[in-house]
Amino acid sequence: MRYPHCIQCRAEVTWYSIWFNVFMVTYKVIMSITTNCAALMADAFHSLADLLASIFTLISLRISNRPPDEEYAYGYGKIQHISSGIVGLILAVGSIFIIVEALVNIINHTYAAPDRISLLGAIVSTVGNELMFYYQRCVAVENNSPAIMANAWDNRSDAFSSLGMVVGLFFATVLDFPIADPISAILISMLVIKIGIELIMEAVNNLMDASPDKEELEGIYQTIRTFPKVREVNYLRARSLGDTLYVEADIRVDRKLKVFEGDLILAALSEKIKHSTENIGSIRIFLTPALDGRKGVP
Repeated sequence: MRYPHCIQCRAEVTWYSIWFNVFMVTYKVIMSITTNCAALMADAFHSLADLLASIFTLISLRISNRPPDEEYAYGYGKIQHISSGIVGLILAVGSIFIIVEALVNIINHTYAAPDRISLLGAIVSTVGNELMFYYQRCVAVENNSPAIMANAWDNRSDAFSSLGMVVGLFFATVLDFPIADPISAILISMLVIKIGIELIMEAVNNLMDASPDKEELEGIYQTIRTFPKVREVNYLRARSLGDTLYVEADIRVDRKLKVFEGDLILAALSEKIKHSTENIGSIRIFLTPALDGRKGVP
């Protein structure tokens, strides 16, 4: 974390997201009714999905903060991955409904140009969601939270959707090309579905204990490999449990080391890894003695 207030932002970000989406849902519904704009009503549904996603995120963050217990010895961190997958599912399913509605309107020729003031609603939605994306992404990166990052991309998808709505409403209201409204809704919804599928796949990978980024593992490996008295790294594994990383490694050391020396190496090495890598939850390191004095001899 770069700043001391990053932890406070983690506690506040979801509440900001919830109240922002409450405002957006109310604002878009009112604008849709007063301007006779179907696109704004569809986007209000999208914001409603965001509101539900924010609530899921809030619940998951509170659960993930629980300490390990007898039932969950590794803690509750993976609830964040479940929340991330739910957000992705909400995005994908909600966008499918928008696509179906747009196609029905095109086929039945039920689309019509809304009032030009509807452009204001689309612009406000675009700017607001983009600002919320940057804010939440910052909090997610500094706290290594997949649930908050999923919520951030949820807002980015809304910004893209609203930007497409701005273009569609411009063609529909200013250039008198009303079919542009449902067409833009279809194109943007396809992009949102892609984002949703990516969130779902990332959640599945983390729930299946997929390895973290190669760069992160490489940094931990170099920390261990260059540590005094370490001759070789037999293996290094890591898995993500929410916003924390659990590391397991086996290293070779001189067989002549005394037990207390091995304990000192383990303690010092664990502390160095924690200081060189953020968000380390637990470290398990095993010592394997080299049978002779040469490097790498089993």
